[in-house]
Amino acid sequence: MSEYSRNELTQKPPEVSNGTKHQQDFSANNDRIETSDELNELRSLLLGVESTQLSKLYERLENPQIQAEDVSRLLPEAVILRTIQDKQLAEAMVPTVEQAIQSSVKQDLNVLSEAFFPIIGPATRKAIATALDEMIQSLNQTLEHSVSPQSFKWRLEARQTGKTFAEVVLLRTLIYRVEQIFLIHKKTGLLLQHILAPRVAAQDPDLVSAMLTAIQDFVKDSFNTERGEALQSLQFGELTIWIEEGPQAVLAGIIRGNAPQELRLVFQEAIEKIHLKLGRELNAFTGETEPFMASKPYLEACLQARYNIPPQKNYAYAWSLLSAIAIALGTWGFFAIRGQLRWSAYLDTLNSQPGIVVIKTERRHGKHFISGMRDPLTTDPNLLMKKAKINPKTVISQWEPYLSFESQITAKRAKQLLQAPKTVSFKVDENHILYASGTAPHQWILEARKLWRFIPGVTRYVDKDVVELEQQQFQSYKKQIEQEMLLFSEGTTELLPGESNKLANLVPAIQRISTLSTSLGKDVRIKITGHTNTTGTEQSNMILSQARAQKILAYLKSQGVKTSNFTTVGVGSNQPVPRALTEQDKQVNRRVSFQVFLIDVRN
Repeated sequence: MSEYSRNELTQKPPEVSNGTKHQQDFSANNDRIETSDELNELRSLLLGVESTQLSKLYERLENPQIQAEDVSRLLPEAVILRTIQDKQLAEAMVPTVEQAIQSSVKQDLNVLSEAFFPIIGPATRKAIATALDEMIQSLNQTLEHSVSPQSFKWRLEARQTGKTFAEVVLLRTLIYRVEQIFLIHKKTGLLLQHILAPRVAAQDPDLVSAMLTAIQDFVKDSFNTERGEALQSLQFGELTIWIEEGPQAVLAGIIRGNAPQELRLVFQEAIEKIHLKLGRELNAFTGETEPFMASKPYLEACLQARYNIPPQKNYAYAWSLLSAIAIALGTWGFFAIRGQLRWSAYLDTLNSQPGIVVIKTERRHGKHFISGMRDPLTTDPNLLMKKAKINPKTVISQWEPYLSFESQITAKRAKQLLQAPKTVSFKVDENHILYASGTAPHQWILEARKLWRFIPGVTRYVDKDVVELEQQQFQSYKKQIEQEMLLFSEGTTELLPGESNKLANLVPAIQRISTLSTSLGKDVRIKITGHTNTTGTEQSNMILSQARAQKILAYLKSQGVKTSNFTTVGVGSNQPVPRALTEQDKQVNRRVSFQVFLIDVRN
């Protein structure tokens, strides 16, 4: 804060040096009066009309102990209050703001450019889009009337008035155009929003708004009008002013030409939507127009225009005929090209199929003729034709049968002749060696080793990757049996509760594995081993473990299982489970386990 301002605000007379000195014989009383007048003038400029709130500010400013930071807190409040009263403070600050901007530009141009960038970009794009729309509209109208007889008269008018030919065309072909829209606050008569049609010059919108309000008030005061009645239109030469009133606002439109009554519905709808969206703002209006920017979309909807479209000559029949011919030719061409593309795709598919050899193709009398050779095991050409979406009635085919030695066809023929199960697949290499893989019954494997020599085109047969189905099943049952453990009570041959069910489930698996071994031409041996924990002497544990194994063998025999190839062994506590520390681990040591062996048949 400057020294001059602090002196005034603390009611101390400033020292003024303007080339002449003040007379030293003024009394102290006169000095105080002069200082008081200056303060009053400053207060009037900043604060305007006094009020209760302003009185509090005066009391705080007259405090002789006021500091610079106190004034810094009071000054914004004073500026706001003064701004509400009138525009004098804003006008007084204009030179200072202009100098500040000039100084900022000189110091760093990027500061202001970065601040205005978000505004300038969208504004520029909108201006360009608007200009392009106007140019296109003007160009369309100009081209439409450039060679008409009326155009010569309009060109003369353009030379006389100084307007462009395009402007004259737009004006003379105009039926009506809404050029300006005003949104006026009904109670105060102040302008809330004003929009213009493109390329329309306008006077001061606030002045026009005031004149419209004055005219309405004059009509209401000068004539006996019923309550609720209002001025709806004014006529000035080519211009018409339409007025639509709402409870809180008035919408006025400046129209050039003769507008239809339907346009009033657009005006009415716009004023209704504005009241619906901004009713609270209209009711609380105190002079701030910023909230009414939201009304622009409704006002812009009123900026409508209509131009006279010259009558077109009636070439309906000619155009209809030409259109029919063009459609027919286009349809024929489309189907012809599509048919040719489908036929080419069909031939490519045939040539890529193993077991099919295309020898000749031709087209006669609107039909396709195709001939060649086909292996019976290859894909049916009619199925390929259906996939290609070709009508079979338009194709005449002649296929001679032959045996193809291509690997895919040979593998398919091997599967057919050997009657291979679905679990077996074949592959033929470039040396015509047939490889089989998968799983199959033992008997089929033996038969395939005899019959492969009858397959055309096969030089050798390899089935090392074919697993016997019985062997696979045998291994599955073997794993199931060997994973099972039967647990016993401490020091007895009695099974723990629930273990009997496990033993019963083992019986079918043991019977099945015996049958599978016979199919494989081998014998099966099952070893039953009894175990104990470390409790008791080793001699007693050996006897107990053997007794447990014998009990399981006796049970299996009682269930009809042939036990001639079964053996029992008691190992006592010699084969404990690793780290038998917990009670559950010790319980597992009191068990019977199984081992399955597949051996060759003894002659």
